[in-house]
Amino acid sequence: MAIIKKFRIKSFKNKFSIVQFEKVSLAYGNRLILDNINFSINEGEIFGMLGPNGVGKSTIFNLITGLIKPKSGKIKIAEEDVTNYPVYLRTKKFKVGYVPQYGGFFNDLTLHDNLKAISEIVIENKNYREERINYIISKFELDNLKDIKAKFLSGGQKKKLVIGLSLLSEPKVLLLDECFAALDVLTIKMLQEIIVNLQNENRITICICDHQARDLLACVDVAMILSNGKIIAQDTPSNLVKDVNARNAYFGDNFKFN
Repeated sequence: MAIIKKFRIKSFKNKFSIVQFEKVSLAYGNRLILDNINFSINEGEIFGMLGPNGVGKSTIFNLITGLIKPKSGKIKIAEEDVTNYPVYLRTKKFKVGYVPQYGGFFNDLTLHDNLKAISEIVIENKNYREERINYIISKFELDNLKDIKAKFLSGGQKKKLVIGLSLLSEPKVLLLDECFAALDVLTIKMLQEIIVNLQNENRITICICDHQARDLLACVDVAMILSNGKIIAQDTPSNLVKDVNARNAYFGDNFKFN
């Protein structure tokens, strides 16, 4: 598959950490999931997380959204400590959007009615709701599907819908959990292009976690490898695949990116 990104943001003129973890630890019972980790995601960046199953990638998303709290450490959004902020406040004040790996829509509602239902929750201005819905339908070329029930959509169409639902509130930060899972090659390419366009056109900061290393690395600016509760390596895709620690912990010796 060709590389999706035509350019990568290697440096930022005005570095601004939109999401920041400071010495964050979390355990489930006696099992330590995250061990004193530190990292930041810059505004306007596409950031990727890779690692084996159970390493804590989805946990990090849950910590960002506020679904769970860390055992210790701080979580900052837009340089404000949000560690004790509830989910709704992080969503409303800091414009954090989330696309789950599974579900995220109403099976028995049409595509349009899914958008309408969520718009009534996240958009206060009634007159703006339909305008925003039409924008999403047009942006993702969903017009011929708007009257189809969500349960009858294909995997790629469902993914478009869930991303569209997350964009109704015009998020500044978008979290994509295992977004390439169980999708065919053409759908993955379509999704990669959507992600890059959201960065280019809408200036959204995007964070992706996935097991599909090549697909993730093709569209991110920076990625990090998690292993045994620690961040093993963090760098641009081309540098990351050459990193000895990253190869030993995750990629292996035979992994090729391009």
